[in-house]
Order: sequence, then structure tokens, then C-alpha cells
Amino acid sequence: MVKGVAPSYERGDRGRLGVDVLGVDVGKRELHAFLLQGGRAASKSVPNSPAGIAQFQTWLNNRKAHRVHACLEATGGWSEDVAFALADAGHVVSLVNPSRIKAFAQSELLRTKTDKIDAALIARFCNLHNPEPWTPPAPEIRVLQGLVRRHQSLVAMRTDEQNRLDAPLVGAVVKDSLEATLAHLEREIERVDREIEQLFNQHPPLRRQRDLLTSIPGIANTTAARILGEMPNIVEFRSVKAVAAFAGLSPRHYESGSIRWPTRIAKTGNSALRRALYFPAIVAMRHNPLLRAFAERLRARGKSNMSIIVAVMRKLLTIAYGVLKSGRAFDPAYATS
Repeated sequence: MVKGVAPSYERGDRGRLGVDVLGVDVGKRELHAFLLQGGRAASKSVPNSPAGIAQFQTWLNNRKAHRVHACLEATGGWSEDVAFALADAGHVVSLVNPSRIKAFAQSELLRTKTDKIDAALIARFCNLHNPEPWTPPAPEIRVLQGLVRRHQSLVAMRTDEQNRLDAPLVGAVVKDSLEATLAHLEREIERVDREIEQLFNQHPPLRRQRDLLTSIPGIANTTAARILGEMPNIVEFRSVKAVAAFAGLSPRHYESGSIRWPTRIAKTGNSALRRALYFPAIVAMRHNPLLRAFAERLRARGKSNMSIIVAVMRKLLTIAYGVLKSGRAFDPAYATS
């Protein structure tokens, strides 16, 4: 038993003798790792930086952990660098929804929370549940993901600055500053748009996927780029339910005894993807005959406007999955049949 780490890491071995398991707690500034090697355990903390990740790799090599099953929480950009480094080094990597780790901690009744304990918790979760391996996206998809996220950030900043400009009692000096910032943001948005277009032109298979997505009424170039950037391996999903779950658009039912809560979406998924689908769903309800009819049926059943929009978002993502999986452009007649 490792001091300060409870409960024992030996629990839940499942017969995985000889398999080294690594739990990594990712922070903005530091990485905390916990390595299980049979009955032995070791921990290591390094800076979350290229130099720290290289030091981390050296530590694994020194412990003769040449191929491990590493498990990390999916925390966006902070976890991606170390995940790519581990995958490039030949290790098996699993990126796990933080909600699963939190639920696992609750099941163990943990009362103490430190970075080292969290890393050990993640290692035990990996050892017990053997989560599915993560498939790193291709290099061009990694570039696309960075570009679409930057584009989304710039648009959000532009909206914030425009709201400040439209506020009452804005002085002349402040107004000049806001207008200058808005002009700069417009130029940056246009520059990122050009970079995204150039990336698609340089990679014909990626451009083909974008063209398939834009054949769907309601999905334009920007939304297509976001879907491909946020779901780089969408065609490898087993089913439309898995796609909806990844986006956090699966319905969540709660019923216990006499308590019944309204059905809501789970939201335990990619929030950037949900944001990317919101306005396209509204457009699709007007211009996509299939989704317009779908929304009208839901409205006739008394569903609220927000419930209808969420259902259309899920349906839009389902159609996107279908056209990419089949390699065929959207056909309203085929979709209806």
C-alpha cells in the first residue's frame, strides 16, 4: 500500500498481470503521474511543458515501462500534448470523460483530494475498467482543430466587444478603442478563415468530407470545419447513439419512485461541438425540409422550443454521421425513406 494513497492500488487487478498502467492527472502547470507495475507503484510530477513531457518520458524509460496503458481525463488542450507524446511513443492512451473519474472517486468514498491521489485514482480506474484506446487524429486534423477553436474564440471576443460598443454612455475614447479592436478581430477572423480554406485545399480527402457535410441544408463551411475538427474520427463511431453521446446530446431520463424530472440532454460530452450545432439547427429548421417537418411534429406534440432545437441538433449530427459514413451527399428523399 502506498502511503497517502487509498484504497490499495492492487484492487481490481482483473488478471492484467504484466500490463503497466499509468494514471496522469493533468494540470495547467504540472503533470502528476502514478505508475502501476504489477505489485509496485511509483509517482512522478513534472511541468506541463515540452521539457517536462520529455522528462516524463525519460522517467518511464528508466522504469522500463516501454509500453503502458495510460489514462488521462479529457480536459481539452492541457491534456492533448502529453496524450500525443505518449501515443507517439507507442503507448496505449485513453482519454476519459472527467465525469467518469469523479463517479469512480465517489464509489470509493474518497475524502482526500490531492494531485497525487487523483493520479492514483485514475490509474486504478484504468486498471479496473480498461477504457477504450484513443485514436490520435491525423496531423492535418490537429491543425484544423486548432484553427476552428481559434475561430470560435475570435468570434466570441468580437461579440463581447460589439456588446460593449452598443452599451449606453460609451465615451468617445472608449468607442475609438472598441472600434479599433473590432477591426483587428475582423482581420484575424478573415485570416483564420483563409488558413482553414487553404488547409482543405491542401488535403483533398478532408475537402471531400467538408463537401459532403455542406450538402446538408443548415451546414455551411464553418460548421462543417467545426464538426470535422471536434469529431476527427466520426466515421469510426459504432452508431448514431455513440455520436450523440460524444456530443453530449443524448437524452437523460431521471425517474425514481414518485420523482420524475423532465428529460434533458446529458451534456457529458463535447461542449464546443454543441455550440457549433446550435445556430445551424435553427437554420435547418427553416431551410431543410426533412428537419422542418421533424420540428413541426415535435411542436405538435407540445415540446418546448429549446427541446425542439436540441432534438434538431441531434438529428443534424446524425445526418452528418450518415453522409460521412456512406460517402454520399445528402438526399432528402433517401433520408425520408
